[in-house]
Amino acid sequence: MRRTSKIYAGLAAILVPVTSMIMAVGVTPANAAVGGSGPYPADYETSASLANHTIFRPQNLPTERLPIVVWGNGGCSGNGLSQGNFLREIASHGFLAIANGAPNGSGSTTSQMLTQSIDWAFAENSRQGSKYYNKIDTTKVAVAGFSCGGLEAYAVSNDPRVTTTGIFSSGLLNDADDYQLRRLTKPIAYFVGGPSDIAYPNAMDDWGKLPAGLPAFMGNLNVGHGGTYHETNGGEFGRVATLYFKWRLKGDNTAGTTFVGANCGLCRTQWTVQQKNLTLDTTPPPTTPPPTTPPPTTPPPTTPPPSGGACTAVYAVQDQWNGGFVANVSVTAGAAALTGWRVTLTLPSGAAVTSLWNGVASGTSGTVTVANQSYNGRLAAGQGTSFGFQGTGNGSGTTATCTGS
Repeated sequence: MRRTSKIYAGLAAILVPVTSMIMAVGVTPANAAVGGSGPYPADYETSASLANHTIFRPQNLPTERLPIVVWGNGGCSGNGLSQGNFLREIASHGFLAIANGAPNGSGSTTSQMLTQSIDWAFAENSRQGSKYYNKIDTTKVAVAGFSCGGLEAYAVSNDPRVTTTGIFSSGLLNDADDYQLRRLTKPIAYFVGGPSDIAYPNAMDDWGKLPAGLPAFMGNLNVGHGGTYHETNGGEFGRVATLYFKWRLKGDNTAGTTFVGANCGLCRTQWTVQQKNLTLDTTPPPTTPPPTTPPPTTPPPTTPPPSGGACTAVYAVQDQWNGGFVANVSVTAGAAALTGWRVTLTLPSGAAVTSLWNGVASGTSGTVTVANQSYNGRLAAGQGTSFGFQGTGNGSGTTATCTGS
């Protein structure tokens, strides 16, 4: 039962916009280490094709692809700089972070604006001539938000493209909204301001209602509802959120040790930590995907077959917990360009696919066929893409083969 729903709703409507205004004033070069603390100095920009949003990115795009973080502001504020220090810090570590609202904008935002951010990033990654062409990792998407923005994040967390959710000082206001918890299938993390945070009771109520087996982290830092977003580089919330996204969106297990296990990096610190179903990936995928089969002993033909180029599929388990797993499949075109691809997965007994993103699946257990989406089927020779899925059972032992057209 949510005992403080009305109080929280009223305070969120009155106090959070005021907090957002204070934070917006603090987002100036004099108040923040320019570019954040990461290896890729970052700033923000806008795009005519993504109205009423603020895009935080490395000033010079790195060679590595940028995972996506879409963000809802405190108070559902239309000012995309409300948590600017915090988002610039995340972007400086090699992420594309998109906030609802224009820089210094006004008015309120909606959860649909988070979906618009994801749509735009996917489109820019596929659009030839875009500075982001093939530079965004569309297989790694986080939806997150602070206070009212956290409610926006909940609303779109079931988007099949979303791979993790971040709830910052927020919680559902009414028990009638608990269906949003029951439909969660991807890892989730909560970062809350401790018992003095007006969202604390609601966040803890949500925590107790999460689906069994869902990988989840709860961290409480007793700083109250305002967090540390306005501090240089987003303060402690900026540091910890960046580590979480590096783990979940970049497969950085060193960052993951901050959250996993009895001796986690946040355990026995000023943070109060709770964990559910958290494990580290013990077999991360190699940097350069190997072929799924050894090279043939006879030389391959010098021209591609008429039906199109060959392709390879490399399967890797990213998270495994008791009763479920998350896996990723990297698809790479061979010596010829592809207009489409199809991957055949052979799952072990007892394993089944429950949700899948960046592909179109046929079947859920045994032999599962996954075809490309409209936006990731065309691959140049040697170019790669990927899709992912969550399943029940044990993900190890799955095999993957690819055919191209």
